[in-house]
Amino acid sequence: MPFLDRKTMLRRLRARVAAREPIIGAGAGTGISAKFAERGGVDLIIIYNSGRFRMAGRGSLAGLLPYGDANAIVTDMAREVLPVVKDVAVLAGVCGTDPFRIMPAFLKQLKAMGFDGVQNFPTVGLIDGTFRANLEETGMGYGLEVDMIREARALDMLTCPYVFDPDTARDMAKAGADVLVAHLGLTTKGSIGAKTALTLDESAARVQAMHDAARKVRKDVFVICHGGPIAEPEDVAYVLERTQGIDGFFGASSIERFATEVGIEEQARRFRNLTLGRQSAVGSRQSKATGRASAVGSRQSKGTSPRRAAR
Repeated sequence: MPFLDRKTMLRRLRARVAAREPIIGAGAGTGISAKFAERGGVDLIIIYNSGRFRMAGRGSLAGLLPYGDANAIVTDMAREVLPVVKDVAVLAGVCGTDPFRIMPAFLKQLKAMGFDGVQNFPTVGLIDGTFRANLEETGMGYGLEVDMIREARALDMLTCPYVFDPDTARDMAKAGADVLVAHLGLTTKGSIGAKTALTLDESAARVQAMHDAARKVRKDVFVICHGGPIAEPEDVAYVLERTQGIDGFFGASSIERFATEVGIEEQARRFRNLTLGRQSAVGSRQSKATGRASAVGSRQSKGTSPRRAAR
């Protein structure tokens, strides 16, 4: 894939919005997902560890659990995804709280590999309650993700972080983020989607609040929505109609998982619903012949003398 500079990518995104078309980002857990998302016209492709778990049939929140080295998984996925994408920005999901990475060096490595930008994932922004408080208290908080985005911006990489409320939106805007992805929680619907979620009206209100907070810091930051009940195109349309200044949508499960679940099942059913042609009569005759042979064998067995059987 060609290396795309940040200035070119931002120019494309501004042109998209100026044409009153939404910016569309897509998560990709496999090369074929990335390849056909690009053909479908997305503006951004983002790969992170949850994409691999999702396409293995596991819930996206597996990416927040200790099932592997999140940053190592992304660099491994790069071998599959980067070579098949021709002219769309590809971003790496970076675990900014990883205590075993020298983050400036790691970001330079990602850029050298061909990544055009970054997103903060796995993110502690999806964690709440006492556990979240303890992470913040012990030096593994969201502030490290803000620092990672600031460092990536200094390297002139496109930055598209997840934000979760007005405070995180302000923090990421101050760090120089280019595109804020207003995250509304685990995507609903599908075979492994969440059941607990906001309503679409609540989602619209939250997205608007994050947008307004960020735009007070910087007028040039893009804001797009993601997750929760915003799962299908009609859901996105509903939210866009009820908000002002929202620039688009980022879909991971919505674009990749849903298409896989529905597409494979429907294709399999099309094959399952086929009927056999005339050759099935051959199978029927063979079965009948086998039946007759079995009957003869049975009669022969019954006619065998006890003395011959003993032999």
